[in-house]
Amino acid sequence: MTTRLLYVMDPMCSWCWGFAPVVEALAKQAAAAGVPLHTVLGGLRQEQAALDPLNEARILGYWQNVHAMTGQPFTTALPEGLVYNTEPACRALVTARRLDQDSVWPLLRLIQHAFYVDGLDVTRGPLLAELAERAGIPRIEFAELFDSDQMLAATAADFEWVQCLGIAGFPTLLAERDGQFALLTNGYRPLEELAPLLARWLERGGVRAPGESQTS
Repeated sequence: MTTRLLYVMDPMCSWCWGFAPVVEALAKQAAAAGVPLHTVLGGLRQEQAALDPLNEARILGYWQNVHAMTGQPFTTALPEGLVYNTEPACRALVTARRLDQDSVWPLLRLIQHAFYVDGLDVTRGPLLAELAERAGIPRIEFAELFDSDQMLAATAADFEWVQCLGIAGFPTLLAERDGQFALLTNGYRPLEELAPLLARWLERGGVRAPGESQTS
C-alpha cells in the first residue's frame, strides 16, 4: 500500500516560501504516523530574458503580499539581471532526490532562503552546487549529475506530471493512498486549517500517530 503526501511546488514560488513553515509542520505530523513527504517540482517560470523594471516591481509587490499574509522574511530587491527561469532550481532538487532523498528538504530550504532572504541568483549552477554541498551532497557528484541529460529529462517529467494532473497553482498538497489522491490544499492555507484535514485523512486510512487511542 502506497501512502504518502505529495508536495507540488517550485522553490522560486513566493507562496511556496510563505507556506514553508506550514508544510514542514504537516510533514512532521504525517511522519509521526509513518507517512512520508515526497516533493514534486512544478516549473513555475521558464523565462529566457532578464526581467524589466516593471516586472521586477510587480514581483516585489507579490512578495510584500506574501510577507503580510505569512510573516516569512523577504529581501527588498531581486538579483541584478535575473532571468526568472525556475527550471535550474527545480532540477537541483530532482538531482538531490536521485542522489540522497534525505537531502531534498535541506536543499529546498537553502535555495529558498538564498533567493528570498539573501537575494541571490539561484538559477546559477555554481551556486546550486554550493548549496547542495551545504545540504550534504558532494559538490562534484552533484554538479556532474545536475548537468546531465538524465536530470533534464527527469525534471521535465516532473513538470509534465503536474500538468497532466491539472495542477495550476502552487503550493499544492495532495494525500495519496493506493493511487487515489485527496486534495488538502491548492494555494496557501494556514496550519490551523490544514492540520485537522490531514488528521482526518490519516484516521480514515487507519493510520494514527503512535500512542493515539482507537475509538469505536
